[in-house]
Amino acid sequence: MSILRIDSSANTADSVTRKLTDRIVAKLGDSDIVTRDLALEPLPQITHTWAVARATPEADRAPEQVEALKESDKLVAELLAADTIVIGAPVYNFGVPASLKAWIDLVARVGVTFRYTENGPEGLVKGKRVIIAMASGGVPAGSPADFVTEYLKFVLGFLGMTDVTIVAADALAKDAEGTIARANDQVDGLAIAA
Repeated sequence: MSILRIDSSANTADSVTRKLTDRIVAKLGDSDIVTRDLALEPLPQITHTWAVARATPEADRAPEQVEALKESDKLVAELLAADTIVIGAPVYNFGVPASLKAWIDLVARVGVTFRYTENGPEGLVKGKRVIIAMASGGVPAGSPADFVTEYLKFVLGFLGMTDVTIVAADALAKDAEGTIARANDQVDGLAIAA
């Protein structure tokens, strides 16, 4: 099994999502793991050159367009190669961290990870298992104020990934110890195989 691990917390020393992704990856066992630490290795934002390049047929791309897509191509290849994607997603001001949004922007590529058909959009990243480790001070997962897990489930589903499990540490400001214990129990209850 191959795992793509994505950490997006700016807190590199004492992050709840990083601790949860550690536990999840350990629970999944012996695997090939590719780690993307979006705080330590920030991704570029999409630019005009990138947007034009992704809409240009590959054979017609100018050298600067090929260069503009290089990081995006690498991220897409990592995503497509993985069997399981583990995402650490802290809640920042009711949304995902900008670093995680940048990753999504770079992997959501029409004709590559999704396409439009006469029946509507179709995700092309199929057969993947996704486990999201979400942490927040007090935004309950699945609540009307949860714009993180609902957004991630939607965008991942749009790309074709519908096997999504949420591990939530979502009341850290109220009861950090109990919240972390409940999240650890969720990790312990994960099935090893998808």
